[in-house]
Amino acid sequence: MKYRTIGTNPTTRREVSVLALGAMLFGSVTDEATSFAVLDRYVEAGGNFIDTSDNYAFWADGGQGGQSEALLGRWRRSRGIGDEIVVATKLGARPLAPGTSYTDNPEGLSAKVVRESAERSRERLGLEKLDLLYAHIEDHTVPLQETVEAFAALVAEGTAGLLGVSNHAVWRVERARALAAAAGLPGYEVLQYAHTHLRPRTDVPDALFPDGSLGHAGPDLLGYLRAEPGLTLVAYSPLLKGAYTRPERLPADFDHPGTPARLAVLRDVARETGASVNQVVLAWQIGGELPVLPLAGVSSVAQLEENLAAVDLELTPEQRARLDAAH
Repeated sequence: MKYRTIGTNPTTRREVSVLALGAMLFGSVTDEATSFAVLDRYVEAGGNFIDTSDNYAFWADGGQGGQSEALLGRWRRSRGIGDEIVVATKLGARPLAPGTSYTDNPEGLSAKVVRESAERSRERLGLEKLDLLYAHIEDHTVPLQETVEAFAALVAEGTAGLLGVSNHAVWRVERARALAAAAGLPGYEVLQYAHTHLRPRTDVPDALFPDGSLGHAGPDLLGYLRAEPGLTLVAYSPLLKGAYTRPERLPADFDHPGTPARLAVLRDVARETGASVNQVVLAWQIGGELPVLPLAGVSSVAQLEENLAAVDLELTPEQRARLDAAH
């Protein structure tokens, strides 16, 4: 395994494995025995960066989520896991009632929610301190200052460490960070967005993003990373939920004229290296110029083994140049 430092403050920064493990479906779609087997193998291989959220996976049973955090808590206790494993979780997108969603009834990011939701997450996970806590989605009903101060209060109390943000417009991320800096408070340092080798259309509106997707790492966000070396991108859905091997799963926003050329280069590099296309995508992210940590969920140990092998896959500068340039 290889490792990267996330965060800049010596008291909260952590060394994490370059391949993060997504636990979104653990305890719901993925049964407990399989989830525990995947977690055990990941840790055995040197992995120490596990991602969840307080709303995972509410859609599996029409509830409010919490199954993933609860499973991770049971796994931690059964294995005697301490703070050597970095568990990241998120708040803000938990439905407030069963049968609703984050698009119509989210918990939001008020000071009250931040405190209460973080406490529930700590209880489910069995943690005194949340190593990395994200604001999951935007909340336009609450002033940014209130959210910034609420997250910072958890850090001051020692119940949260690093702070992160996901699925926010880049201008709101920067505004929140500027508010924190002006007040001498800790701000967001880890950015979690969808990112893969294929490039999506971001102009297609949906229920959460009426002006087009804010959930993908586009040129604004990647340029922000170049300008702010203290930030790290955690890239969710790097393997497009299996679409690289099962094209029928390719999301509609990737169905555009630029996709075939990037797929072709991926397949060429996979043939040259003897690796799978999935492994090339992960290796491209892990070894790239920008600080990107792929976050990949799996439903079996076999899928995890494929992903783990990508950590040691070294792409040549020429291969990287071709992968970057395809359009």
